[in-house]
Amino acid sequence: MSMTDSNWLFVSLFIAIALVFPAVPVVAARILGPHRPNPAKNETFECGMQTVGDSWVQFKIQYYIFGLLFLVFDVESIFLFPWAVAYQQMALFAVFEGLVFILLLTGGLVYMWRKGALEWV
Repeated sequence: MSMTDSNWLFVSLFIAIALVFPAVPVVAARILGPHRPNPAKNETFECGMQTVGDSWVQFKIQYYIFGLLFLVFDVESIFLFPWAVAYQQMALFAVFEGLVFILLLTGGLVYMWRKGALEWV
């Protein structure tokens, strides 16, 4: 067995593990968990109150845009924190890479701002 075949064996092993780990708890919960449906459990329930009217309501897209913007800038902070901590030890090229990343996200923020996505209507 050559080195390349051995590498592909490890890759296929990791893919199999990645598929099995989430599947085992889902299947175990389905098999071992209680399943006693009744009309009260199947009703639509939201915030402790009975729903009035149709439970399928169309939400404004603005809620999703705010959620996506939060996600983008949350991920930005996750990437920038280690960059800021190791700033003194980084090479100049790494500093420029971080600045390009910040400029790209700032460009996205300016774009969303000009489109009016940040205004609550």
